[in-house]
Amino acid sequence: MTPHHLQNQINQARASKQALRIRGGGSKDFYGNALGNFAVLDTRSYSGICSYEPSELVVTARAGTPLAELEAALLEKNQYLPFEPPSFSQGASTVGGMVAAGLSGAARASCGSVRDHILGVQIVSGAGEVLRFGGTVMKNVAGYDVSRLLAGSMGTLALIAEVSLKVLPIPVEDATLRCQIGQAGALKLLNQWRAQPLPINSTAWVPDGTTTPPADYLFVRLRGAKAAVSSGLALIKKDVQAAGGAAALMETAAAAQDWRKANNHQLPFFTQAPTNDACLWRLSLPAATPALDLLQVGNPAQYIEWQGAQRWLWATAANGAALKTMAIKLGGHAVLFRASQKYGDTDKASSVFQKQSAMLETINQRLRHELDPHQIFNTKRMSS
Repeated sequence: MTPHHLQNQINQARASKQALRIRGGGSKDFYGNALGNFAVLDTRSYSGICSYEPSELVVTARAGTPLAELEAALLEKNQYLPFEPPSFSQGASTVGGMVAAGLSGAARASCGSVRDHILGVQIVSGAGEVLRFGGTVMKNVAGYDVSRLLAGSMGTLALIAEVSLKVLPIPVEDATLRCQIGQAGALKLLNQWRAQPLPINSTAWVPDGTTTPPADYLFVRLRGAKAAVSSGLALIKKDVQAAGGAAALMETAAAAQDWRKANNHQLPFFTQAPTNDACLWRLSLPAATPALDLLQVGNPAQYIEWQGAQRWLWATAANGAALKTMAIKLGGHAVLFRASQKYGDTDKASSVFQKQSAMLETINQRLRHELDPHQIFNTKRMSS
């Protein structure tokens, strides 16, 4: 099976000078700039796992393949996608959408991102050409790595038809500690632990306003060999206690469910906006950045993961310029991840993403011209 029907749609759009919005299951329609009034190129008809070599830790799937289907096939062989891509909507997310959005879950800081696990892609360019980049083996690194540039491109460069991904065996041991400790203390400990050979897979700090009195919690998941996880648990418990906190081991099934909810933004922090004009903001910062006094609204104020490198908060769109300026000064960037219930796409009027440097913008424009010379995918979904 080849993506001829998708190729034909692109050729027809080019002939009629019509822009196309690429869409899989639509689970991430909320993300990025406003969708706009564009014809939709639906990838779900091009579905299925093309090849899977468990012994080689490589799987190739078509763009319209449900993410749940891919994850189920991997689980049968005791393997998984270590970057834990969020699905947000059960059953709707597709493999192509996963790559195009470029979003990773709680393990991103230790296991890498979607981009880091892409080995190769087949695409259909804006000129209607079927092209292949990269390969299907982990040692293939020859040539310009266009395949990884497509991660996070939001469908604005080319249609991703197929993707080859590196997968990993599910770790032998998995344990999560629930530590009661404040934000400043948690960030200090995370800084300390990064310098040590600990098998930390994921972390999440969040204040819990449902308890009396309210409490702050740091969750630390360790994965790897049994001996490494066991010694890591002992060291972390000792450090938390020395910092004035307390740590307890969570039940494995309950912890796994909580991490899934965290990845898919199903925890109360993400589902319960403090006000109807509050937007969900994502700050990507150097991991060593200390606790920040941010322009958030409501309580709890922040959710911090990736060992301090990713910070979520609720703030109005009007605070966006100040958040972006602050993020730049700290060496990072800020993104309006979800618009408010009250204003919707109006919140996105001043752009969701941070403005790129002149050099990066020039590179992007050249890349777009090469892959999409007729601007078939110019939906401005990513414009800053």
